[in-house]
Amino acid sequence: MMDAILGNIIWMIAITIGGALISWSVHFVPVGGAPAAMAQATGIGTGTVQLAAGAGLTGLVSAGFMMNVTDNLALILASGAVGAMIMIAVTMIVGTWVYVYGVGCVPSSAKVKYDPFTKYRQDLYVSQGTEGHGLPTVSFVSGVIGAALGGIGGSLVYYSLIEVGMSVGLQGSGVTNSVTVNALVAVAAIFAIGIFFVNAVIPSYNIGGTIEGFHDPKFKKWPKAVISSLIATLLCAIVAVIAIAQLGGI
Repeated sequence: MMDAILGNIIWMIAITIGGALISWSVHFVPVGGAPAAMAQATGIGTGTVQLAAGAGLTGLVSAGFMMNVTDNLALILASGAVGAMIMIAVTMIVGTWVYVYGVGCVPSSAKVKYDPFTKYRQDLYVSQGTEGHGLPTVSFVSGVIGAALGGIGGSLVYYSLIEVGMSVGLQGSGVTNSVTVNALVAVAAIFAIGIFFVNAVIPSYNIGGTIEGFHDPKFKKWPKAVISSLIATLLCAIVAVIAIAQLGGI
C-alpha cells in the first residue's frame, strides 16, 4: 500500500514538472496573432494556445508511437521533443515563405537592433508603424527550443499517466483485457491534453498578446507563469492520478 502511494506521489511530481516545462516553453514560441497575420508583428499569425497545443499534441503522438516500441523514458521524451520541434519548425518555415514571397516583407525584429545569431541589422527593415514582421532567425531558433521543451513536458505528463495505470492499476489488480487497456490509454490521453491546454492558457495571459522569443522583454515574465502552472498542474495531477488509478483497478 505504501509503495503504491509513494509511486503515485512520484508520478504526480513528474506530471507537475511536465506542466511547468510546457508553461515555460510557451514563452519561447514566437506568437504574432492577428498583427502577425497582417505582417505588422513578428511571429506566427495565430494565438499562443493554438501553437502550444499544436506542438504539444504532435509531441504526444510521437511519444505515443515510441511507447509502442520501448519503455525507455529518455527515448520517449526525445521522440516527443523531436515531433513537436518538427511541427513548429515546419509551421515557421511555411509562415516565412508566405511573409517573404506572398506579402513581400523582410523578416525583421523590432525588439533588437541586431539578430543575436546572424548579427544582421534589424531596424533598417522594420516597416514604419509595425513591430517587425516575418520570422527572423532568432525567433525561429527560439520557437524550436520552445517546441522541444513543450514536447518533453507533454510526453512526461502522458508517460506518467500511463505508468500510473499500468503499475498501480492493471498490474496490481491483474486486469489485462484489451478493453481496460484501451480505456486507460484514452483517459490518459484526455488528461494529458487537458493538462497541456491548462498550461498553454496560463502563460498566454502572462504574455498578453505577442512575443518574439527569448530575446523579447516579455520573456522575463516567465517565472510568474511557471509558478502558477506548478500549482495548477499539481491540482490536475492529483485528480488525474486518482482517476487513472481507479480505472486501472476496475
